[in-house]
Amino acid sequence: MVPIIALVVAVLVAIAVGVALGFVLGEQHRKRTAEAKLGSAEEEAKRIVNDAIKSAEQKRKETIIEAKDEAFKLKSEADKEIKERRAEVTRQERRVDQKEEALDKRTATIERKEEDLKKRTELVEARLDELEQLKLRQTEKLETIAGMSQEDARAVLLQRLDEELTHEKAMRISAYQSNLKDECDNMAREMVSQAIARCAADATSEATVSVVPLPNDEMKGRIIGREGRNIRALETATGCDLIIDDTPEAITLSSFDQTRREVARMALERLIADGRIHPARIEETVDKCRRELELTMKREGEKAVMDLGIHSLHPDLVKLIGRLKFRSSYGQNVLSHSLEVAWLAGLMAGELGVNVAMARRAGLLHDIGKALDHEIEGSHVQIGVDICKKYRENPAIIHAVEAHHGDVEPKTPLAFIIMAADAISASRPGARRENMESYIKRLETLEALCNGFDGVESSYAVQAGREVRILVQPDKIADDQVVLLARSIARKIEDELDYPGQIKVSVIRESRATEYAK
Repeated sequence: MVPIIALVVAVLVAIAVGVALGFVLGEQHRKRTAEAKLGSAEEEAKRIVNDAIKSAEQKRKETIIEAKDEAFKLKSEADKEIKERRAEVTRQERRVDQKEEALDKRTATIERKEEDLKKRTELVEARLDELEQLKLRQTEKLETIAGMSQEDARAVLLQRLDEELTHEKAMRISAYQSNLKDECDNMAREMVSQAIARCAADATSEATVSVVPLPNDEMKGRIIGREGRNIRALETATGCDLIIDDTPEAITLSSFDQTRREVARMALERLIADGRIHPARIEETVDKCRRELELTMKREGEKAVMDLGIHSLHPDLVKLIGRLKFRSSYGQNVLSHSLEVAWLAGLMAGELGVNVAMARRAGLLHDIGKALDHEIEGSHVQIGVDICKKYRENPAIIHAVEAHHGDVEPKTPLAFIIMAADAISASRPGARRENMESYIKRLETLEALCNGFDGVESSYAVQAGREVRILVQPDKIADDQVVLLARSIARKIEDELDYPGQIKVSVIRESRATEYAK
């Protein structure tokens, strides 16, 4: 038993010794292997570093060489450019020198010509003096031979000629004027009477206010809104004044611009029907009504043009004609007035043998300036002329538009026809209306204001107050003071009076000065 145990122990000891010996030998082998690898890595690193140093040195040398080449190239280009600029400067200097030489030569030539001209002028003046002296000597000899002066001889000749022709001229002119006046008056009366009888026109009259009915008085409060915000929004958006008073179930819209008043009326009626009344809704409704009114104006213009049988009118002119539907003058609708003038002008043109289509066209366009006279400075006549010129209307039509109120002298039969038709349409019974008392008061105020100026003898308001003619005392107002007086009167009218359109101020002495109060 003991020998077996000893044998086992011996075996175990041998195994342990073998294991220990193997471990020691393995460690030594691994150490030698690691040292070998480390040495190899160091050599490789040294080799890589040396290669990198050699490569960097080579790159540096190449870069230096390239930089030197680039610097040499730039220096060459700079030298070339400097050489070219020097050559250009040299050429410019040579050119300037040549121009200076040419200028010196030209100056010398001009100076010589001026000297020659001066000598010739002196020679001509001397010759003129000689001729004048010769003429005086001849006149003196003639006066001596005739026994009278030059003025006396002229007076005698003119007196004899006047005595011979005065009686014959007077008789002929008197007979001719009498016959011509009778014939023209009869023809004019007959023609105007026929035109008036054949032209049927409605008696229209419009005011500067519109009344909008309300379903109940409660609606007034809703239109006013909290702290008045709704009514303020309406007035701002439309440009009209809303008058809310004790009138039951009604609101009054006030504005001189009938277009704005119509937009306000349409918008207010829609807001009342809709029931939603607040600033945002008001602005939306007003914009929509304004666009619809533009379409309505276009349709009205197209209808007027179609009724008159006028062709090839510019579309913008048709729109302006439609705008006249919502413009009134002294209570008369301007579109109705223009249509009436067009029909009357056509009838009279047919009697006189003038182009009927052109007469109707001129009658329709004669007040076209009133479509824009609230937006553009100047009289409706001048605005109308500018519009017709812009859209290349016939020169005869432009002249008729310009002359229909006598601003320029009418020179064509068409211009006289338009003047007559306009006067008939404006003056016929029921065409226009104005409170007689306020009308007379306005004219009296205008005349009194003009009479208040020193040197004014009398003043007369004409053309329904659109013009004032002032006669001055010639011993107090000189010709050069007439223009200043007209301007002073116009400025005082602008400052103190309220009036529609403009007033023409004509100051009359031996000459006339005209100024406009706008």
